[in-house]
Amino acid sequence: MSGRTCLILLSLLLLCSCSTTRVLEKDEYRLARNSVTIEGAHEGLTPGKVSPYIRQKSNGSGLFGWNPFLYMYNWSRKDGFWHKIGTAPVVYDKSAVGLSISNIATRLDYLGYYNSKVDTVIVFKGRNAHVDYRIKPGRQYPVRALEYSVPEDGSFREEFLLDTANIAKRLMGAPLSEQMLEEESAKGAAYFRDLGYFTFNRNHYSFEADTIGGKALLKYNIHNYTRSESPENAAPLEKYRIGKVNISYPSSVHFRPGVLKGLTTIRPGDLYSSSDVNNSYSRLSALRVFSSVSIEMTPRDNALVDAAINLTPAQLQGIKLNMEASSNSSGLIGISPKFNYFHRNLFHGGEWFNLGFTGAFQFKINDDTRATEYGVTAGLSLPRFLGLPYSAFKRASVPRTEFNGAFNYQNRPEYTRTVISTAFGYSGMIQKLRLSYQLYPLQLNFVRLFDLQSSFSATLDHNPYMRYAFQDHLDAGVGGVLYYNSSTDIVPQSSYRFQRLAVDVSGNVLAAFKSAMPRNEDGAAMIAGSPFAQYVRAEYSFGKTWRYGFNDEKAIATRLLIGGGYAYGNSSALPYEKQFYAGGASSMRGWQARALGPGAEAADKSFIIPSQTGGLKLEANIEYRFDIIWKLDGALFADIGNVWNIQGGDKDAPGRFRFNDFYKSLAADWGLGLRVNLEFILLRLDWGIKLYDPSKDEDSRLIDPHKWLGRSGSALHFGIGYPF
Repeated sequence: MSGRTCLILLSLLLLCSCSTTRVLEKDEYRLARNSVTIEGAHEGLTPGKVSPYIRQKSNGSGLFGWNPFLYMYNWSRKDGFWHKIGTAPVVYDKSAVGLSISNIATRLDYLGYYNSKVDTVIVFKGRNAHVDYRIKPGRQYPVRALEYSVPEDGSFREEFLLDTANIAKRLMGAPLSEQMLEEESAKGAAYFRDLGYFTFNRNHYSFEADTIGGKALLKYNIHNYTRSESPENAAPLEKYRIGKVNISYPSSVHFRPGVLKGLTTIRPGDLYSSSDVNNSYSRLSALRVFSSVSIEMTPRDNALVDAAINLTPAQLQGIKLNMEASSNSSGLIGISPKFNYFHRNLFHGGEWFNLGFTGAFQFKINDDTRATEYGVTAGLSLPRFLGLPYSAFKRASVPRTEFNGAFNYQNRPEYTRTVISTAFGYSGMIQKLRLSYQLYPLQLNFVRLFDLQSSFSATLDHNPYMRYAFQDHLDAGVGGVLYYNSSTDIVPQSSYRFQRLAVDVSGNVLAAFKSAMPRNEDGAAMIAGSPFAQYVRAEYSFGKTWRYGFNDEKAIATRLLIGGGYAYGNSSALPYEKQFYAGGASSMRGWQARALGPGAEAADKSFIIPSQTGGLKLEANIEYRFDIIWKLDGALFADIGNVWNIQGGDKDAPGRFRFNDFYKSLAADWGLGLRVNLEFILLRLDWGIKLYDPSKDEDSRLIDPHKWLGRSGSALHFGIGYPF
């Protein structure tokens, strides 16, 4: 047995031999675990609905229920070194259990489970206490009939009766609960405030229920006075119109008033609407020029309400830095820094300007092998949809007009390439759906290759598919991205899910004029001396993360990704920059970027530095995330996937996708990760280890553990933010 192995075993033995309760006083117990057991099946009632109301939380369980920091706390005396970095045991408190029972019972009443019974079973094992809260949910009373009582004020009663069909649809048959009635009050108040009833709110509602017979007869009352008032305070429910609208902000902020006026949906003379107020707030906040937006509505005589909009300036300029880095056991190092400068009010009208510089450097220490990439991007975003007035958009979001340009220079051992890109389009958000979109009716890429290495040039001459992928070309088409995320946090702290769909279609408009264009030796039509690309490409990814545990200290994160592209018409292969690759800090983490695939093919010796790509990509990922201590989190992950060719070459080649046996060429890895979670940013270090490498001989594709640290057996990645 090696010295390193002995040291690891000795450390584990030392950790496991220490007690987690040694520091407890006599007659004290450590609260090791809380659990919730619900008797019977009750749709919608889960332990997660009541566990937040347990007063005393147990220690976080860490990896697989084992928390090493509890052990560390016992390694030294009070206020010693290990006390400071360890985690103190939570001392079981009997009184907290009693308060928790009361809290849970109150919560169950609120949810509509009346006269529920909550008991506990407490098991003591040694000096550890396990508390199980056992719930027998009470009876529910579905609403069987509705009876309305509404004041006769003006048009209010008439408009209320027009909405009763919707009210009945929401309430009839639903279990009676305080939660349901609060939600109904909020929905009803929002409905009438949109119709102009400025003074109307949820406090004008009251409810009475008769539950005789096991079902509820619900009396639905609306008063012309609030719950905190008496009938003597009754006042007519009348509609208001907008009076004066005043927008103010510091004189130090130079901003064109016409833009603010156009974005604001609160206009003098209009009927008051709470949606207009909310939409104005959302539109002005979306400018990002102002750190806070305050809208104060003040009523006055003659049923008018004045609007005072106060804007506080935000930081208008700044820089952002990002970095990804990776290395594998063969010594290949990759570093990708990014630097961005932004200005949020370039022309004093909420115009966003962004200037970015990127780099990608791959190299080996004490080796001449190098690959270098530099890029510069510039973008200008205008807070309006060019060609249409602000009034054409009634909701909370106004599409922005985007102008983007980029230049990219790549110097690899095999060739040098430049890419000039430009795009024009629109971006925005559908807030109710939390759906962001980007639509580019014009995308242009000009790609030029030069300084081809002689051996690489010879390879292209003998491989038509590669030659088509790497040739000079013009890429002109349309594209779009749809993105949904249930969380808006930079580093999500709760369960969330996302979906992303990106589509590119290129060359179809140019193909209509193909007959008038000159042709090259391969018969492809050309513009400005280069063939134009014609293809369709799409990529879809779906991810979901479940957080669980009493403190949401653990999570299971998953992602599924599928992408494919197909060249046709004027092209025989997808352009290289549009092909898919696997590996890197956010993909198959056992490999470096572009070091995997296609399929079961071995690494292409035409490239000194890996450059494996394909026209189809499939990938699935799963990651278990857990707290370790303070801001330090851990992760255990696994990835499976690959890229394949779907056009060109031999159909029986190992890199070709075939439905009947593609699973044999799926690569797999697993790994460990550390994260520094500062909430506003997350720093990530992942060690990915190969489990199954389809590029090897069939009898050696499953990687033996003793080879995990060998040549090309693993890869180390540094990144910012979660990989998915």
